[in-house]
Amino acid sequence: MTTKPDQIIERLSALRKFMKMQHLDAFIVPSTDPHLSEYPPKRWECRKWITGFTGSAGTAVITMEQAGVWTDSRYFLQAAQQLEGTGFDLFKMGMPETPDMVNWIIEQVGKGGKVGIDGMVYAASEAKNLINKLASKGIETETEFDPFEEIWKDRPGIPKNKIFTLPEEITGESTKSKIERIVEEIDKAGADGIVIATLDAVAWTFNIRGNDVEYNPVAVAYGYVSKNESILFIDPNKLTDTIASELQSQGVKTADYNHIFNYIEKLPEKTTVCVTESKINYSLYKALSERCKVIDLTSPIDLMKSMKNETELNGFRLAMVKDGVALTRFYMWFEKAVPTGMVTEMTITEKLREFRSKQDQYMGESFGTIAGYAAHGAIVHYSATPESNSTIEPKGLLLIDSGAQFMHGTTDITRTIALGEVAPQMKKDYTKVLKGHIALATAIYPEGTRGSQLDILARKPLWDDCETYWHGSGHGIGHFLNVHEGPQNIRMEENPTPLKKGMVTSNEPGIYRTDQYGIRIENLVVAKEYKKTEDFGTFYHFETITLCPIDTKPIETDMLTEKEKSWLNNYHRMVYDKLQHYLSDEEKTWLKEKTKAI
Repeated sequence: MTTKPDQIIERLSALRKFMKMQHLDAFIVPSTDPHLSEYPPKRWECRKWITGFTGSAGTAVITMEQAGVWTDSRYFLQAAQQLEGTGFDLFKMGMPETPDMVNWIIEQVGKGGKVGIDGMVYAASEAKNLINKLASKGIETETEFDPFEEIWKDRPGIPKNKIFTLPEEITGESTKSKIERIVEEIDKAGADGIVIATLDAVAWTFNIRGNDVEYNPVAVAYGYVSKNESILFIDPNKLTDTIASELQSQGVKTADYNHIFNYIEKLPEKTTVCVTESKINYSLYKALSERCKVIDLTSPIDLMKSMKNETELNGFRLAMVKDGVALTRFYMWFEKAVPTGMVTEMTITEKLREFRSKQDQYMGESFGTIAGYAAHGAIVHYSATPESNSTIEPKGLLLIDSGAQFMHGTTDITRTIALGEVAPQMKKDYTKVLKGHIALATAIYPEGTRGSQLDILARKPLWDDCETYWHGSGHGIGHFLNVHEGPQNIRMEENPTPLKKGMVTSNEPGIYRTDQYGIRIENLVVAKEYKKTEDFGTFYHFETITLCPIDTKPIETDMLTEKEKSWLNNYHRMVYDKLQHYLSDEEKTWLKEKTKAI
């Protein structure tokens, strides 16, 4: 349900009253929770609650006179619509005319002013940077405030859902073994222990999953791993006796979620602890740094988690088969249903869920489905509402980005479908995006290559015509975990993490024409060893694992090289070969037609 502008104005007024009582000139509201999650549990959806803007990324700043939301290009159109009439201005990050958020705060507040944040939901690295910048201009930062505890009257509590454990047949490695590897890595860094604050890293380390966050199968918890002991800090109500015993058998103690601060206070004073400052909240970091020696390093757990073992990769491949079967059935239904005039963007979301849920070990969606028809396809992270819900007509383009969580793998796929006659410009755009997708899919690269070095492959067909897209070309994917996972990615911005063997990453170039249409083609790929050479070292390549036809109707075949046609035909042959055993004769006939060679 969309929040009305007058409700937002009322909430803004309540926050300003709180600020006045606390003598604050500005208050900053990020999009995160105490674990810096992309999708926080409802309790911590404070930025969404105070602004009415529902995108997953953005920071709100409120002063006594003005209010603004800083967000990236994925959400420019959505944010502009949702913030209208609320008293919040939209600040488009990355645009030359957009002021830097901290500089804007300095200008608004001035010397002698005071800015408030809740240190529990602010990344330590960002908070330290903010505090230093403001201090240099004579502005004080208060980090202990949570105004929403007071002004959000029906604020949800911390989720109390039960957790479950994953067996080694799914994870490919026991918790005990993971802890031993983590201890080895922190020992190399000269540390005694490591605090695990992000929910996906906690879930991976202890082989647990939960239902506390929409789309991400994680549970609200912290972890601490050290040479002496390993502890899972979690609400005891979330555990069963069996799970507590299972964890104990792997060398894991459990303690109450809120006891992590008490535990830190009692650590021996010379303890050296590893953290990743961008992945731990400021309050917890501050408590640690006051007691221990803190080493900031890229999380060794995130790197381990990203390099999937063979069991996890086989799980992914099985998940892709299940997803492919569900998608085949969905698209068959879709083709018959569109001419009836009864299909809307919201129907698509419901039907995808329905077809996927019939597959064994389906655990839910991996993110909210993006079904953008015509102009809505140009809104990169569009989400249909009852007010915006378009009926799908047999003309133009439809972009569908969706995914599922299966017990043994996570899926994420985008297809752009031609619903009737396709205009020449649409064909040209679609083919350029496909060329970029194929260029990335067929990349061969030396060991140590970073995603930023491959990103150009996906963009070059567009750049040649002075066109681009403003999102990354690829993000890491969790194994029955978060659909967006680091530390690797493929994007223009520099990221020091190389693409290593076993990493699962998306391949998703696109193009978006405002008020007309959007095009994106996305598969998941696995980094694999390609060849060891005597003179030039080891080279890698990608295995594409997503199994679903790419629409050939909007392709301008003359724009494709023979190699590109060959890749597409081989990909389609693989899709048919791997899915046919699970389909009825009618479904096989349909899929055969969709995967025929061009």
